[in-house]
Amino acid sequence: QVQLAESGGGLVQPGGSLRLSCSASGSILSINAMGWYRQAPGKERELVATITRGGNTNYADSVKGRFTISRDNAKNTVYLQMNSLKPEDTAVYYCNADILGISMVMTPYWGKGTLVTVSS
Repeated sequence: QVQLAESGGGLVQPGGSLRLSCSASGSILSINAMGWYRQAPGKERELVATITRGGNTNYADSVKGRFTISRDNAKNTVYLQMNSLKPEDTAVYYCNADILGISMVMTPYWGKGTLVTVSS
């Protein structure tokens, strides 16, 4: 059984910062790409940022220059540093990871999400 658990969400004022973390646990052999997605009220889930095992990153245009994704392969953890937050960044943020488990099949897993609210 593989699980992803996010943490670090909360309420922050515009211009502020938050750091999200997501740790994978369970019977894990390896993890390929990891990423963050978000879903605002009334909108579809969208990609925020992804990172390969080797550290190559990809960002949505709306967060480039403000958000930084990183990972610690030894800890099976991915991070999202969010700076200069805007009200439009308000959303539930979900962690995603492509994980090879004991089933020997690479499978995408999702966390349950953590709410980020940017408001004064």
